[in-house]
Amino acid sequence: MPLIQYLSRIVFDFGAISTLGTEIAALGLKRPLVVTDKGVSGAGILERALNAARPCVPFVYDDTTENPTEQSLLDCMDIWRDKGCDGVIALGGGSPIDLAKAVALLSSHGGALGDFAVTSGGSSTIGRVSPQIAIPTAAGTGAEVGRACVMTLLDGTKSVAVNLNMVADVVICDPDLTLSLSPRLTAATGIDALSHGIETTMSPWVNPPAGAIALDCIARAVQWLPIAVENGSDRQARWEMMMAALEGGLCLQKALGGAHAMATPLGELHLHHGTLIGILLPHILRFNQDHAAGALAKIRVAADVSAEFELHDWMHDFVEGLGLPVNLRALGVDPELLPGIAERASKDHLSATNPRPATADDYLGLLNAAL
Repeated sequence: MPLIQYLSRIVFDFGAISTLGTEIAALGLKRPLVVTDKGVSGAGILERALNAARPCVPFVYDDTTENPTEQSLLDCMDIWRDKGCDGVIALGGGSPIDLAKAVALLSSHGGALGDFAVTSGGSSTIGRVSPQIAIPTAAGTGAEVGRACVMTLLDGTKSVAVNLNMVADVVICDPDLTLSLSPRLTAATGIDALSHGIETTMSPWVNPPAGAIALDCIARAVQWLPIAVENGSDRQARWEMMMAALEGGLCLQKALGGAHAMATPLGELHLHHGTLIGILLPHILRFNQDHAAGALAKIRVAADVSAEFELHDWMHDFVEGLGLPVNLRALGVDPELLPGIAERASKDHLSATNPRPATADDYLGLLNAAL
């Protein structure tokens, strides 16, 4: 049964990063751990965050990889125990934010991340986690208000933990932090945000508030993403895309579908999630077109797509127009891997909320078409 629940305190506007010290104090944190990556650090954003955190002086882990790994989690837990940390601040895109959620989970529950996998029922055992502040530096995943944590385990497989108790206590959204994003990363993360609006709209779960948010996410992203890609210094476009990403995260409780079910195992090939989603989304729109007519009609209106275009064709052209690849071959995906990926996609928990039931054979057909 879908749950309608919104939990986080969200500070949203240009300059919002300046409130970090106040938010740290409000949570009563004395020794927080900042989880970030080298890109954020190199862009000067980490320094801005540390200055804003004063008088608190957080500890820092900045070795998060593009797809977060269990080894990074173990390294963070070593710092947590050694320094006596009492909370975690995520600074970056989806990877540092997911890693920070995992830190909050294990620091409060113990065990290993795999113990809390949604596929094994472990996610249902997650209670209150350690305090979290999430500060996104890209407009895409919506992970800052998401309830899921995706991570590559030591054995190379992906594990997903999902529970509303993992949603950050405080979210600070400052569009200033996205101004330095490259056009390619702006496009790929923006497509991820758009996909959340599209796939949650197609989901059969009934959650009218999330459904309304999803449609606004679509309208906002379709209008402003091309502008943000073309001119990264356009402040209104950056504001609008950060809002679209936030909305994409808020509507995730209505659940995703087949594009994300395929992207999870494909992501184990160390491919960028948003880039994968841009390739897969047109194919899942085509696959669902006879099983989600009402939802597709709403998407068409929100995206302002003329009736003369098929939605999947429009989506393909939209992605291509942003300069992103439109097939898996461009990413070097080996066709021999596709049967195994299709099998895993069919067993992914997000496949259950695709409007058209999909078997491993169905996914293999979609993946071959996307190749």
